[in-house]
Amino acid sequence: MLPLLGSALLATPTLAQDHGTIDHGQHAGHATPEQSETAEPEATTTDPHAGHASSATGSAELPNSMDHSPIDHSTMDHRTMDHSAMNHGQMETSISPGPEFETPPPPEAGSGPPRAADAIWGADAMRDSRRDLRETHGDFSVFWFQGDRLEVQMREGDDGYLWDLQGYYGGPTSRFWFKSEGEGPFGERVEDAEVQALYSRAVAPFWDIQAGLRQDVAGPDTTYAVLGIQGLAPYLFEVDAALFVSHRGDVTARIEAEVDQRITQRLILQPRAEVSLSAQDVPMLGIGSGIDKVEAGLRLRYEITREFAPYIGVEQSWRVGGSADYARGAGEDPSVTSYVAGIRFWF
Repeated sequence: MLPLLGSALLATPTLAQDHGTIDHGQHAGHATPEQSETAEPEATTTDPHAGHASSATGSAELPNSMDHSPIDHSTMDHRTMDHSAMNHGQMETSISPGPEFETPPPPEAGSGPPRAADAIWGADAMRDSRRDLRETHGDFSVFWFQGDRLEVQMREGDDGYLWDLQGYYGGPTSRFWFKSEGEGPFGERVEDAEVQALYSRAVAPFWDIQAGLRQDVAGPDTTYAVLGIQGLAPYLFEVDAALFVSHRGDVTARIEAEVDQRITQRLILQPRAEVSLSAQDVPMLGIGSGIDKVEAGLRLRYEITREFAPYIGVEQSWRVGGSADYARGAGEDPSVTSYVAGIRFWF
């Protein structure tokens, strides 16, 4: 016990040393557990850190009351540190992992039953919930009607009128379509008029296949079977193409395309083109085989509201090939320029 007490008494005076005089460049002189066993007693007076106790010496445990306050940090020269030598380009600045570090989903993800909620809430409750979800997220019937062209056509010596109406009733994928077109001169009977009733089915985003019947209500009484496609082509071209087969076996077709070019939020320029074709001559209707008629026009409309817009424009039509011969035989001009004014509406 006496040797241990003597060691403690010898080590106690070293705790009061002024650390402000410590030369930290001599930290290499710290005693290791092996060195402290063979160190000379005089080392405690020359090495400032020699009084620190280590586990290998068996000395008494030192108290945690070391006074570091005399250390004067203001005398340290921080300007001597060369920050230019530090390579900041190699420091990682992003804390989010890249795609190569993303954890893939577990193999069992998505492998559960498609209607797992039925096991918790019951099939009846979930059936009603799914029906409500469909009805409130687009799968419900709506009615839409549009007067695409309702106009007066002014041409040399033979002013007339024209209508082009269409609409539908149904859901997002299945609809009943109805269409009507017709034209004629003022003060005379209608020259051409037709009504179509079609079933429409979505086959791709923005595209519907249509099938049904067409009935001509002016001129020779003719009924057609109709097969067509209608939708929105790239660059927002509205396309309506249909093939007609009459009850007499005549095969004709019609392709329409138009696009809206916005000049302002309300002023819109609409180029429009229509081509009619026939697989054979139809003298009863004044139609020749091949290209029957070509129409091209420009209409400038102003949307007073989105649903109602008056417009003005110009349209040129040509009867081609055998159809031009039929027109000349009836005393008509196969090439006609018309100035138009009308309204476009929808609801």
